[in-house]
Amino acid sequence: MQIFFTTIPISSILHFSNYNKNSDNQIYKLHQLYSMTCDEINKICRNTLMEQLDIVFIEANETRIVAKMPVDHRTFQPMKRLHGGASMALAESVGSMGSIFLVDLRKFQVLGVEISGSHVATTHENEVFGIGTIVHRGKTQHVWEIRIEDKTGKLISLCRLTNRIVPIPNA
Repeated sequence: MQIFFTTIPISSILHFSNYNKNSDNQIYKLHQLYSMTCDEINKICRNTLMEQLDIVFIEANETRIVAKMPVDHRTFQPMKRLHGGASMALAESVGSMGSIFLVDLRKFQVLGVEISGSHVATTHENEVFGIGTIVHRGKTQHVWEIRIEDKTGKLISLCRLTNRIVPIPNA
């Protein structure tokens, strides 16, 4: 499956949820024609929670997607440890972007509908990695397992995300 993006003027948009405004007041519409690079994925994540948490995608294909996130003042809890909510935000970001690789975004929306996670350890490292692998790839639902690990490979959290694949009306 292949993806690329083009820009279109804001005025031409009536209703479509898979758009993201960039600094030039243009909108990116995703099309599946060739594979996106991690730089392109990170570009469409600008002005989102992913940018606020400094989540950066470093590997992506149809069965595996990996992003890194710092463990710092943005992702700490008051005890200066990785916040479980930050881990869940990383997991949902990874699993959602994974499903984006698997659907035609001109016809379908990807909506996260359920996430669960077990936080099994903490880390003293300065970054963690979300490693997502597809568990179930159905026509209307995807299930992803996302392992949050530190750079030594130590398991921090084990998460599962279910994405609903919803047809876009009149697409």
